[in-house]
Amino acid sequence: MSADLRTLLATQGLRLQPATELSSGQLARPLLWAHNSDLADPTPWLEPDGLLLTDGLQFAGPAPAEAQPYVERLVDCGVAALGFATQIVHDSIPPALIDACAEHRLPLIEVADRTPFMAIIRLVSDATDRDQREQLERSLRAQRSVARAALRPDGLAAILRELERNLGCWVALFDAAGDRLAFPAQLQVPATIDERVSAAVRRTLSKGRAAAARITIEDTEITIQTVGHHGSVRGALVVGTGTELDRAGVDLVESVIALASIALEQSRALDTARRTLRSGILELLLAGAIDVARSSVRPLWGELPAEPIRVARVSMGGQDAVGDPSGDALLATLELAAERNPGRLFFGERDGRTLVVCHADDTRWIEQLLSGHQAHSGFSAPAEWSRFSDALGEALLALRRSSAFHPAVRFDQLVDEGLLGMLEQSGARAVANRLLEPLDRHPDGAESIRESLVVWLSHNGAWDPSARALGVHRHTLRNRVDLASALLGLDLDAFAARAEVWNALQLTAPARE
Repeated sequence: MSADLRTLLATQGLRLQPATELSSGQLARPLLWAHNSDLADPTPWLEPDGLLLTDGLQFAGPAPAEAQPYVERLVDCGVAALGFATQIVHDSIPPALIDACAEHRLPLIEVADRTPFMAIIRLVSDATDRDQREQLERSLRAQRSVARAALRPDGLAAILRELERNLGCWVALFDAAGDRLAFPAQLQVPATIDERVSAAVRRTLSKGRAAAARITIEDTEITIQTVGHHGSVRGALVVGTGTELDRAGVDLVESVIALASIALEQSRALDTARRTLRSGILELLLAGAIDVARSSVRPLWGELPAEPIRVARVSMGGQDAVGDPSGDALLATLELAAERNPGRLFFGERDGRTLVVCHADDTRWIEQLLSGHQAHSGFSAPAEWSRFSDALGEALLALRRSSAFHPAVRFDQLVDEGLLGMLEQSGARAVANRLLEPLDRHPDGAESIRESLVVWLSHNGAWDPSARALGVHRHTLRNRVDLASALLGLDLDAFAARAEVWNALQLTAPARE
């Protein structure tokens, strides 16, 4: 740990005393060097963050230096404190120098009783050397821990966790599209700055080349560094700390960037192999080779979900849009969820679309997982593995009923609504309105004709009961039905025509609006 004014003042052998009021921040400011000079302007030979020692010779003689300009130059140079030796040239510190240091908030220390400057210089120098040595040792330990982590099976996640542990910070990894990749982290990006961090990452990645950025958001120092080589950016690593990273921290981040680039390339190849294998398992399931699929999955991912199962068809673009593959971020999340919950879900890709299989009791959990990626999904009704192909068809029908308001749809919900409900949700009401439009244009008005058709069809086309229900003569009812038949261009004596008109009337009935 570097020396600071608090340490110097507490060292009894030095016999140092503050000559100005010192704040806690001034007392704790690290001192990187200590040196003595009696020049009127020593600043050309000084660096920031040090302790300047003087006998005050420049303030004696026939042309003494002025205190105000002297202190101003030291402050502008970044000097941390001024030590003034008394009982050598001056019996006490000149009042003008005390006033100038107090005005410019430059800590002023009295060095009394002929304390050797060399003792102070050696103490600061030894502390600085010790701090640099400890920092180097910490850096080496951190580098070794990261290197060991890279050898683990989950190399990429392991090195990110080591970076997080060594720097005491949160870490986030984004892919080339600016989507965050999931890994089991101890700390998460604070929710209050999450969107701004993601936006900054996308701006950095939009350059399409290796780049780095350092920004501050709500007192959080954020370092963004692209991962990959020039012209082949694979993503970005983001580190959030309370203070700016020191040299050791920057070196560690750069090492992790290099390892992450290698790990991402390796992970990409492994992911491709896993995805291909999962797709092959799906083909076995569709072919009905359930036992072969089980034996293939068991050594890699554990057991398949127990029956009854639900099959979910997933789309990132809404419904079943062709050519809209599910996102890599979703696949990474599913992989992590499957790893943490063995035997509860299986997923794979087929025809550019992600399929998820889970136990029927886990449906709600999977719906929440998918909705976190703004994915639309359609779930089959509970089924046995032997009906996997049928369940996949049900999932497709359910997916086609999904919407922004109902991103997850279950096939059994469609069954509960019946065929009429499916027609209504699929946009058939517009077709029904167009079919019945000729009735609305008739000068006698459509209300009585529609009512007569509804009552007549609900009585299975029986004239007398329908007429009594309407309170009209049976010939009046027959005339209305004949008129409707002519206006619609349909033979209402035929069952198919009656069924079509009945569905149209139900879809356009006021009770459904």
